Amino acid sequence: MKKRVPITLDQFQSILPPRPRDSHKGLYGSVLVVGGDYGMPGAVRLAGEAALRVGAGLVRVATQPDHVSAIVSSRPEIMAYGINKSKEMMPLLEKSSVVVVGPGLGQTAWSESLLRLCLSTAKEKVVDADALNCLAKNPCYSDQWILTPHPGEAARLLGWSVQDIQRDRLIAAQTLQQKYGGVTVLKGVDTIVCTADEWSVNDAGNPGMSSAGMGDVLSGIIGGLLAQHVSLFDAARWGVLIHASAGDRAARIQGERGLLASDLINYLQELANI
Repeated sequence: MKKRVPITLDQFQSILPPRPRDSHKGLYGSVLVVGGDYGMPGAVRLAGEAALRVGAGLVRVATQPDHVSAIVSSRPEIMAYGINKSKEMMPLLEKSSVVVVGPGLGQTAWSESLLRLCLSTAKEKVVDADALNCLAKNPCYSDQWILTPHPGEAARLLGWSVQDIQRDRLIAAQTLQQKYGGVTVLKGVDTIVCTADEWSVNDAGNPGMSSAGMGDVLSGIIGGLLAQHVSLFDAARWGVLIHASAGDRAARIQGERGLLASDLINYLQELANI
């Protein structure tokens, strides 16, 4: 039987201790966010800023060339690179400590070639969104990744129905983990995070978070924590809690209806410094 591990914000200081006075960005890792096919530059922009706001030292984005100027002009701290062919991404992978692949990735030949290259590296990864849909077509196993499916993506990964996933979410999350390895984050009400031996459940969050881009912010948060040398399980479960708590703080001030994913960004830095 897997061990259930509680998770609360007051435990978070032990995960990210205060920074020494002689800090520099190299101590806090570099995140490569891969995605943003045509029409979807906002996804990698959200993920990239979320990683920075929780403390990653540096963030690079690999995306369609047409999207570079929009990303850099809206958030100049993100280093954005236009990628036509997957081999152009090799230098970025070599320089990065963590890879977040999937936000706005799409399911084109371009998307799949970038994903294959990302999966070929032994570096720790967060696999989200369309990267999960591509993975469902060609399943593989790794202990160096965190998968973050919503129920629809989870259903495709297992060949189940969404109703099967929702009927017993813990069993679904554990089955995903057994099939794909690493850490599974089954998103939704009471998000479940599980490894081969442990699991946590998050009950924070609110219905206002049912809007586009929320998953992109979550993947960036988790990637940013991983870059700071947090373990896969801890990055996943505290990433989920910080994400949900930011949503709750935003909703208390702005209301649930009409809540945007970008509204959470303002609260991430505050939560990362608790």
